[in-house]
Formats: sequence, structure tokens, C-alpha cells
Amino acid sequence: MRVTSHRDNDDLLTAGLGADGLRAATAPEFANPAQPSPGDLRRRAIWSNWRGIADLSAGGGYGEAYGSVASVPGREFHALRTVPGASQPHRVMVQIPDGFDHAARCVVVSASSGSRGIYGAIALAGAWGLPHGCAVAYTDKGAGTDYFDVATATGVALDGSRSAGPALAFSPRVSEASGASPVLSKHAHSGDNPEADWGRHVKQAAQYALEILDRSYPMQAPFTFANTRVIAVGVSNGGGAVLRASEDEEPWLDGVVAISPNIYAASGRPLFDYATEAGLLAPCALQAPEFAQAAFAGVGVLNVASAQARCNNLHAAGLLQADTPSQQAAEALAILRDSGWSDGAVRAAALSSAFDVWRAVGVTYAAAYARIAAAPMPCAASYISIASHGIPMPATEAERAAWWADSSGIPPGAGLWIADGLAEAGVDPGFAVARCLRGLWDGQGGMAALVIEGVQQTQAGLPRAGLPIIVVHGRDDGLIPQAFSSEPWVRAAQAQQRTVRFWSVADAQHFDGFLGLPPMTARYVPMLAYGYRALDRLWAHLREGSPLPADARIQPTLRKFESGGFTPLRVQDLALPEG
Repeated sequence: MRVTSHRDNDDLLTAGLGADGLRAATAPEFANPAQPSPGDLRRRAIWSNWRGIADLSAGGGYGEAYGSVASVPGREFHALRTVPGASQPHRVMVQIPDGFDHAARCVVVSASSGSRGIYGAIALAGAWGLPHGCAVAYTDKGAGTDYFDVATATGVALDGSRSAGPALAFSPRVSEASGASPVLSKHAHSGDNPEADWGRHVKQAAQYALEILDRSYPMQAPFTFANTRVIAVGVSNGGGAVLRASEDEEPWLDGVVAISPNIYAASGRPLFDYATEAGLLAPCALQAPEFAQAAFAGVGVLNVASAQARCNNLHAAGLLQADTPSQQAAEALAILRDSGWSDGAVRAAALSSAFDVWRAVGVTYAAAYARIAAAPMPCAASYISIASHGIPMPATEAERAAWWADSSGIPPGAGLWIADGLAEAGVDPGFAVARCLRGLWDGQGGMAALVIEGVQQTQAGLPRAGLPIIVVHGRDDGLIPQAFSSEPWVRAAQAQQRTVRFWSVADAQHFDGFLGLPPMTARYVPMLAYGYRALDRLWAHLREGSPLPADARIQPTLRKFESGGFTPLRVQDLALPEG
């Protein structure tokens, strides 16, 4: 276990950066780039994770219409925990503010969004829980940024520094593999299918919080689930994790808030299904005239030449029947609509298509579901390091040192890339891997059965009867469409009289961190605002006995472009549910 204190110019919530430091366009510098100190790594990781999750742009409303970046002094506790049957641990962390509310005895527990590291939920769980006087517990849920570099046989120690071991947060058995990726991540290469254990990861983090509270306040011990209020909250994959935790029949949880959750209900669709479908078809479908003004249309893999090449490749493969580019785009769009995609979700999916998110999700999750460990990844993919000009080459010591703090847990990013062993020459090099990934879901090849089995292990059950839950989702979410995830899960839970409320937010998509970009500012509102409000309503219900809010279809007011800039987002624009 690692214990650190954070006061004065180094607080729990912002690492001393404050609002201005978090909003800075450049990351906090390392005093020694080749061997940054644990304090420098922590500060950089907090900066990266705030900016990856929250919209901190001027006028975006954070800190004014919603949210907090208060300076919160206190202590931080880090450890590793392993769920039964797993070969690799997950990180857990507990933050205890100096202002811990001894009368309320509360813990907020969360799991990182996406594949992010241990600070991946700080902009939601930390920013709400710490100012409320709660201890906040986190888990990276078996993913995170503890990259292992095969060439140097180095991984990441508990304090974030690079090390040759023996105590690493991720220690793959690379000697057993032939043709392994040069860089390995815990999400893809642990061999554990961590998504199947998300709920257990969350519970272990909450249990760790009780252990730390016992240690910190022995005169008030024991802290137990019976005498300490526990609220679970998460966004995206973290939202899915807290919903999986809600299935536990032991009454350790008192309430749950899930924002944009990646959750697979029996009547819904799993992420791997619709992500591989979008990865194959969306670049073509987004050339339909309906999406001419979509944010990020025409950039990345959506540039006109590559997108039209995707349409042509789909036609040549017999997946589209139309002959002209416009007809092919219309046909691809019709297929997506028929499978449940709304036009709003397709429009927002332009971001994921342009920035290669579908391939990143596809190869990573395929490897995790198949439990390949350090063996070659499905569809001939691998993780590699690249130079600033994009040419593959071994990472420098300084580059490796920054991976833990700078990465989101899945390449591309932070000097890491996904090498595509199936890439073909031309303007649509990603077609072959997109088709291969879709083929895994369609049952093509020996790897497909392993992937499908792994996906089925992630199917969610019903939450515990009587447990109050608020689920919040954007109707235009283009990464995890609500029609495939939260909506069927909520319907199933409510049909069995579970205490679940659902807020569906118009003009809201998945990535708050992109809302500072003008095309996004004009079209969407931040989802975190509704997450904070849901926590407020749940808190009032648990502490004061206030009624839970009703289901709501929320219609916010978008910001206007006036006098050369956008009007600031106001709290009344958000149409936040009351009571």
C-alpha cells in the first residue's frame, strides 16, 4: 500500500493545479522527463483525466452552472486487489478529505471510464464526493495505463513510475508468447476478460475504502456496509461497472448513478456488436447528405477519398449492392437504421470514425474477450510505439515514463499506436481489419467463438430489489447509443419493479471533453451536468427521505453564436430535473 498526503499546493482534486491549471492547453511539465517523480506523474495524470472527461472550456459551464474544482486537502491510499480467478490485479485508490463527514460516514465508489487509469473518474466521483465530505474509492476495473514494454521488460509500479519489478500493477508472461505486441496493456493482454468482473472490481474498491477508514479513524471503527452509506457512480464503462455492481444481492450499496453506461442487457446489443458494425459501415454512411454538417465529417478516416473508398470496398465485398457513391452511402445508412441506429447517434459517431475509435475498441476488446494474454492479437493487430512523425520506433526512456500519466489506456495516444497487420495499400487501409473485426462477431474464424463467449460473459442481470438507481444517457450518444445499452437495461429493470429512474437528454452525446470545439459547442450540452444533478437527487433521497425524481426526457437549450462567440452555458439552459 502507498499512502500520501495532499495539502496546500497539492490537493486531492486538482493536484494544486486549480481551475486555471486544469484548463491549461499544455500538460504540467516533468522536472526530470526521463525519471519523473511520483508527484509529477500524479499531477500530470490528474490533468490528463480531467481534460479527457470534462468540458473545462470558457463558457462551457463547468464550475459555474455545475461541478466543482474546489481545493480539497486530504490523504490518498493506493493498493492492488485481485478478484477471485483473475491472474492480474486491478488498482484501487481511496481519497479521504480532511473534512470527512464523521456524522454522515459516506463513501462514493467509482470505476474509471473507458480504459483509463486510476484517476479516470476523478472529474465525476471525486469532484462530487470530496466536497460533500465523503471518502472516494476508485478502481481501474482491470484496465488502466500500466503498459508493459516488452523490449525493456519494464512495467509500472504502484506509484506510477516505470520499473522492472517485481511488484508491478501488470506483469504479463511474455516468454510464453510468440509474436506478442511490443507494448502490452492490462485491458487487452491480462488474459482475464476484466469486463466480466466489473461489478466485483467496484465492490473490492468499496471494501478497500472501509479498510482505510478503519485505519484512519480507529476510534470510530469499525466502518461497515451496515453503518456507512455507499453510493456508486460512473460514466461510460464506469457507468456499466456500477450497474453490474448493483446486481449483488448483499445490501452493501445504498444507491447508484450511471451516466452513458456501457451495459449489455439481454434485450440490447453488446458494445462489440455495434462498434464493429459502425467501424465497418459508418465511414460510408456518413457521406449521406443528412450528415454534411456533422462535426468531424471530412477529417481523419472520414475524408472524402477514404470514405468513398470504403463505400466502394463494401460494394466490391458484396456488402452493399448499390453502384454509385451516393446510393452506397444511402444503403449503408439504411442498414444502420434498420439495426437500431438513430440519425443522431450516427451523426455523433462521426467523431469515433474520424479518430479511429472503432478500430481501437474493436482490437482491444476482441483481445480481452478472447483472453489471449500476451499472444498475438486478433486481426493481426499489435500495440507499438511511434515517433512524433508517426514512424514506428522503440520508445525513449522519457516517452515510456509518460505513458502512465498521459494515456487513456488504449492506443492511439501518448506515443502509442495500433499497428494494422491487415492494412492494404490505398486510401482505405483500414477496411480489411474492420471487416475482420466484424467477422469475429458474425462467427467467422476460430477466434470468433472465443470472442463471442467472452462477450456473453459480460451480459448484465437485474439490480437488487429496492436499490435506488438513476441512469442518465444522451439521446445522440454515438459511441454507446442509449437504444442498445441503457434503454433496454432500464426497461428490463422497471418491468421487474426495480427502483430505477431514467433521464434521457436531448442534444447530448458521449464525449464532454470535445465540447470546447466549435462544431461540438454548437450542437451538444455536457452530460456531466446531469450526472451531478442525479447525485444531488439521490443524496437528498438517501439522507433526507426526499422522493426519487421521476423519469424524464430532458430538452436543454443550446448555446448561441453571437458577436463572434458562443454565449456562456447557464444553469437554466440545462433544464436540470428538480425534486
